[in-house]
Amino acid sequence: MDNINKIMLQSAEAFKQYRKVSGKQKAVFLRAIAEEIEALGMELIHTTMEETNLPEARLLGERGRTIFQLKMFADLLEEGSWVEARIDTAQPDRKPLPKVDIRKMSVPLGVVVVFGASNFPYAYSTAGGDTASALAAGCPVVLKGHPAHARTSAMIADAVLRAVERTGMPEGTFAHVDGGNGFEIGKALVMHPVTKAVGFTGSFAGGKALFDMANQRPEPIPVFSEMGSINPVVLMPEKLSTSSESIAKEYAGSITLGVGQFCTNPGLILGVDNADLQNFIKVLAGEIEKISPSKMLNAGIYQNYEGKKTVALAQDDVTTEAESLVEKTDTIQGLATVASVDADVFLANPTLHQEVFGPFSLVVKCKDLTQLATVIQHLEGQLTATFMATETELQANDDIVEALRNISGRLIFNGVPTGVEVCYAMHHGGPFPSCTDARFTSVGPDAIKRFVRPASYQSFPDSLLPAELQDANPLNIWRMFDNEWKK
Repeated sequence: MDNINKIMLQSAEAFKQYRKVSGKQKAVFLRAIAEEIEALGMELIHTTMEETNLPEARLLGERGRTIFQLKMFADLLEEGSWVEARIDTAQPDRKPLPKVDIRKMSVPLGVVVVFGASNFPYAYSTAGGDTASALAAGCPVVLKGHPAHARTSAMIADAVLRAVERTGMPEGTFAHVDGGNGFEIGKALVMHPVTKAVGFTGSFAGGKALFDMANQRPEPIPVFSEMGSINPVVLMPEKLSTSSESIAKEYAGSITLGVGQFCTNPGLILGVDNADLQNFIKVLAGEIEKISPSKMLNAGIYQNYEGKKTVALAQDDVTTEAESLVEKTDTIQGLATVASVDADVFLANPTLHQEVFGPFSLVVKCKDLTQLATVIQHLEGQLTATFMATETELQANDDIVEALRNISGRLIFNGVPTGVEVCYAMHHGGPFPSCTDARFTSVGPDAIKRFVRPASYQSFPDSLLPAELQDANPLNIWRMFDNEWKK
């Protein structure tokens, strides 16, 4: 582990300089990373296709999203108001006590360790959202590559390092650690004393292990783990009575999108057991049977899918409604599957509440809306929750809407959870166990807030303050100045 120690110490030294780099300079750096990734061209795409079994079109889209994320944070840095400057000027004549000058803004935490994700080799890995937001915040990044796409990770890491050199960033601003010998390296990175935060996307077991490690340190640190979700979908009776067929077809596509390997895959569907729900199940089953199987990301994920699916289907009173009937042409192709169970059984069996990562969904048949609400109350934290309903049903069932909101980070009305827009209003996170901290998003500009902390300056000479807090506002950013928003 001597090499890990060397990398971490170099990153800590880089932080001393990188934290002082202006927003505009960091923006140039992030744009340079985007340009270097784009310059890798189709060689990168073809390498990733070989390593992950993902199709070209999907990877082209994901690369575009990754480049967009980097440029989005560059725009954020150039504008500058993200630091949330607050200025309360002195009132020396205030009675009974004078008021001192106090100014506050967000400052970077320090070295951030990021773990690459298996299911998004670009957008959630080497130069993905965690890395981009940490670098934007002013934090050096030590990236542990995912072994499932080691060559892809190395190629992108080289692109980032070229951008470091090209823009004159401090050596150690970014470092790449090979993904082999995963547990020991991961533990060494998290436990190293210079590490100040961790970003992770993956399994509950992996994310919780990192969280526990971080809290066992002499100095506990934040771990921002996204750990999976079954993303419940509620089918309300009135909506289903007029749209059961179209909803079923829409959800067949959502369940099997990307071979079900999205963290927002709809793994649980709740409805009141009646003729319309039975028709929904029948149409959904018919669509699932026609889905052609595709290779999953790797053999490990395929085996995990098959294992958890087998366990779920073997539970008492669980009915397999459909499995893809299209013949497999490869051993690691995941067969899309839909099952159903009565709500009484679901409530009594915690095994059925667990995520099956892949093209699988379980329909829970409830006696009435009261039992449906009870099922929601027994669900754990989720990334998303969806309400398929008429506007009248939405208004009349505020208790169900609130129950869904209380367990999810993103509440969806008449749509599918798959597809995460990168924008200011997006919240991609949720209550435990979907994430370790529901207050923060891993997608969109607000992701930067994970890697900063507030710091106040009291009675400082104006010339020694950060530019963001100086009286003249040289950066021309929005600030709260004596309780008023001003430029």
